[in-house]
Amino acid sequence: MTLAIDVDLRSHVPIYIQIVERVGHLVATGVLLPGNQLPTVRQLATDLRVNFNTVARAYRLLDEAGVISTQQGRGTYVLEGLSTGQAEELRQAALEGLVRAFLDGAARMAFSPQAVEEEVEKQIERWRRAGTPPPDAE
Repeated sequence: MTLAIDVDLRSHVPIYIQIVERVGHLVATGVLLPGNQLPTVRQLATDLRVNFNTVARAYRLLDEAGVISTQQGRGTYVLEGLSTGQAEELRQAALEGLVRAFLDGAARMAFSPQAVEEEVEKQIERWRRAGTPPPDAE
């Protein structure tokens, strides 16, 4: 099966999160129905030209959220349409992934937790005042 999934390799959103969000959207909108088989991890990784582990991580999150079921030797299948709770779990997992990736990048650049916290608070305050997230560059 070919999935209509595109990933933006230049995005600040990790690829595995993009995959989770896209599959979740396809399930929520009825494009993927219960019982539909998804491509194997290897096939989707090849199609998207990403690392096998990236797709495996996305599938693991979707499996943990109860959206899909991976059955060794049989394949990966959509379990059911997303409930409000499942959709919120996926959103929360996506947010946690974004935060972890951000903090990992900040740590690699040797920023202190205090410096990161101060900058995040400043950006959130700009967001609140403007009503939209701050642009990438000012």
